Amino acid sequence: MEIRPYAETDAEATLNVFLAAVTETASLHYSAAQIAAWARPAVRDVNQWDSARKALNTYVATLGGEVAGFSDVRDDGYIDMMFVAPKFGRRGMAGALLAHLQSIAAGAGASELSTNASITARPFFEQHGFVVVAEQRPITLGVKMTNYKMVHPL
Repeated sequence: MEIRPYAETDAEATLNVFLAAVTETASLHYSAAQIAAWARPAVRDVNQWDSARKALNTYVATLGGEVAGFSDVRDDGYIDMMFVAPKFGRRGMAGALLAHLQSIAAGAGASELSTNASITARPFFEQHGFVVVAEQRPITLGVKMTNYKMVHPL
């Protein structure tokens, strides 16, 4: 496994990882309506996706040259996205990405890592020392979702 900074050539692969993780992995915990509102594959634009990934300090985990997962971290320690392709699940990809992000955030002077974790991701973050500070009910395209504000001191 290799973890490296995101490159423009990763746009399509990371978008595909996101869509697969949401529509397959997260579908265990969210309704079809919630998955449709979250994923929105028909309106995802790869160029907008690329711009967002660049703006969010994204890192990519690869295995055998294939993008297996990605995540990002702001200088203040906020993690916006952490997704692993379903076929690479339970192989340590997310844990390796998280360790990398922790190092990046600490180097930037952050005092904690934080995220808004999905129901699906909550156990992973808890296993890595994050604690829930709030259950949240955001509305996405008129559909009520559930996620958890979680923090981990550095």
